[in-house]
Amino acid sequence: FPFNKFPDQSVFLSPEMKSTGEVIGFDSEIGSAYAKAQAGANEEFPLSGVIFISVNDQDKIKVVPIARDLLELGFNILSTKGTSKLLNENGIQSNAICKVGEGRPNVVDKIKNNEIQLIINTPLGEKSRFDEHEIGKAAIKFKVPAITTISAAKFMIRAIRIQKNKSIKYKSLQEIFK
Repeated sequence: FPFNKFPDQSVFLSPEMKSTGEVIGFDSEIGSAYAKAQAGANEEFPLSGVIFISVNDQDKIKVVPIARDLLELGFNILSTKGTSKLLNENGIQSNAICKVGEGRPNVVDKIKNNEIQLIINTPLGEKSRFDEHEIGKAAIKFKVPAITTISAAKFMIRAIRIQKNKSIKYKSLQEIFK
């Protein structure tokens, strides 16, 4: 982020772009720091609503505790068929939605209709590049935060918890570096 400044670019960053940014969030807690960085990029995480989840096979088992945390925080989960099947098998209520090329309504339709408040979508490789690109483009256009790694999703959970508890504390740089 901030992807909104690069509307025609992919939200799936290459290694050299992962180290580039223009905001920073200082805090002793990673969740607060991440929430502050998101706010600095004018892209805050939602505190309620629907989260769309679609992850590659390597990340499927890793997303189960993240989805469980999202349910506990009061979110509803919408996911692609494979991810939805795994989540439901693990006791996590998830409704399935079509990928872009599978029919309608699909995930991009839901984004356009303001029915998705946050996206967790880890890259799947060449065979799903079209879906990833369309989801990313819609996320940018309709200002829906998109998370593209499992580690960022874990930090996002912490950020949402802290925001829900209203426990973010701000200090000026002068206070931090006295």
